[in-house]
Amino acid sequence: MNIEECMNFINSYSKSGKPVDNLSRAENLMKLIGSPEKNLKFVHVAGTNGKGSTVEYISNALIYSGYRTGQFTSPFILRYNDRIRINSIEIDDKSICEICGFIMENIDNQPYSQFEITMAVAFLYFVREKCDIVVLECGIGGLLDCTNIIESPLLSVITSVSLDHTAILGDTVEKIAVQKAGIIKNNSAVILSMDNKHNVKYIVEKTAREKNAEFITPDNRGFKYCAIESDNEPFTYKKEQYKTAMLGFHQPMNAVTAIEACEYLRKKGFEISDENIKKSIETTTVMARLQYIDGNPPVIVDGGHNPAGIKQLFNTLMCIDKYIYAVMGMVNSKDYLDCVRDIARCSKVMFAVDGFAPNAVPSEKIAEISRTGGTYTGVYHSLDKAVAKAKEYALLNNGLIVVCGSLYLASEYLNKYEK
Repeated sequence: MNIEECMNFINSYSKSGKPVDNLSRAENLMKLIGSPEKNLKFVHVAGTNGKGSTVEYISNALIYSGYRTGQFTSPFILRYNDRIRINSIEIDDKSICEICGFIMENIDNQPYSQFEITMAVAFLYFVREKCDIVVLECGIGGLLDCTNIIESPLLSVITSVSLDHTAILGDTVEKIAVQKAGIIKNNSAVILSMDNKHNVKYIVEKTAREKNAEFITPDNRGFKYCAIESDNEPFTYKKEQYKTAMLGFHQPMNAVTAIEACEYLRKKGFEISDENIKKSIETTTVMARLQYIDGNPPVIVDGGHNPAGIKQLFNTLMCIDKYIYAVMGMVNSKDYLDCVRDIARCSKVMFAVDGFAPNAVPSEKIAEISRTGGTYTGVYHSLDKAVAKAKEYALLNNGLIVVCGSLYLASEYLNKYEK
């Protein structure tokens, strides 16, 4: 079995599979392949925004401390393999082929999702490679996400909760918080990011109390945001000063959540030094999360695709003393109206693009929305032409290019121009 055959096997399933109202399908899949999840230790991470960064902060602190650390994230950015990693090294094609062959021989004909099959590949790989711990990112939601089949994680982590995937998770933040809180297990522990509003905190804390789980939230009295600089985000937490390698006012919040997670893991026997926690925060970067690429002109690539994610990007761009030339595209399953308006407000010129995904919002529609605020916007049906024009403008005016609005768009840009 070669890698092309493996991808054909995985892609023969739909992205989300037949809708579910329980976890029985994913549980059945795990049983058929030998229940690998029962032989792994997990940190389970859910949330609307900040999951990816928090996963990396925790993972790198463990890696620096000498632990063989599995990392499962979604979606992939450059290629399928990068969502399954051990110590930040992605799974190789040979292992995918061997594990897919085993799965094909053992599963039944239920309508599994691509995500469920990928999770199966990941768990089998982590067991085979004898991981000490796995930092596991939820796909969508939490309660009914297939990753929730794990029985008793060392720790559950919930990052910032806001509106996204409303057709699946619910049309209010409270309904979505219930789904995220679904990853809390009986007699366990959960950490909630301190940038959540009181209604989210109430729901998560109430769920923890019902499950007899320890509820932990960072001490905001011990947190101080110091300043914004061009190359980092300095902050103080519990009298210790840190700076993040990643841009964005929100990164200190994610970092503090990870600090608390590492401190809890110490109680579970993991030897993670303060130095390794600090090193993780100061070196961790994540592709397509406010990713700064130095060059002439410089580029920021950001895959934020919901109002809260776009607002984080907007807040950062407003602090940059350069003209912004935004290449923006979004998919129609997202609440794109306010997102486009926000980026238009901080852009000198916008270049609306489609063609990067089957459900991309027509570039004409993106342009129409952005122009209501007085922003000049060009219409493009290919990323190549939009980027070429943006570079032309940015070079003439010592500006900055921002590629944003969709992870699909960010992925295409990174694969084409920065791989």
